Amino acid sequence: MNSMNDTGVVGPASGRTSHTHRLRGLVGTGFIATLAAMVATTLAAALAQAVGVDFEVSDGGETVPLSGFAVVTGFFSVVGIVIAVALLRWSARPAKRFVWTAVSLTAISLVPPLLSGANTATTTALLGLHLVPATVMIPTLALSLRTRTD
Repeated sequence: MNSMNDTGVVGPASGRTSHTHRLRGLVGTGFIATLAAMVATTLAAALAQAVGVDFEVSDGGETVPLSGFAVVTGFFSVVGIVIAVALLRWSARPAKRFVWTAVSLTAISLVPPLLSGANTATTTALLGLHLVPATVMIPTLALSLRTRTD
């Protein structure tokens, strides 16, 4: 075997393997964090209900069910994973860009509970429930995106 050919073949392949491995690790970690965020948010909502928060968000008496918290948390956590994957692919500093983007989107997500017309207890609980998955997902994905240059 020619060592020059071995080096030429292994170099690019190992670079792609490293990127693929990193991508798979990010997605796997993201999905585990998504499950944790869904459970934490649903438990926090159940606790809020147990202490009397009704989660009635409209004048018609419509209440948010516990399963709704899990579904919405899961959906937007997956959106966060997609953003993280895109930044891993196209950003020189994916962790920093992800944190900036995710914190900005979390801040924007706090507006609808304030406009919902719900009572103070429900509004406060909804604001807190927006922060629960953010405290799970943002640090977890940011850590998975970290590189030596970040």
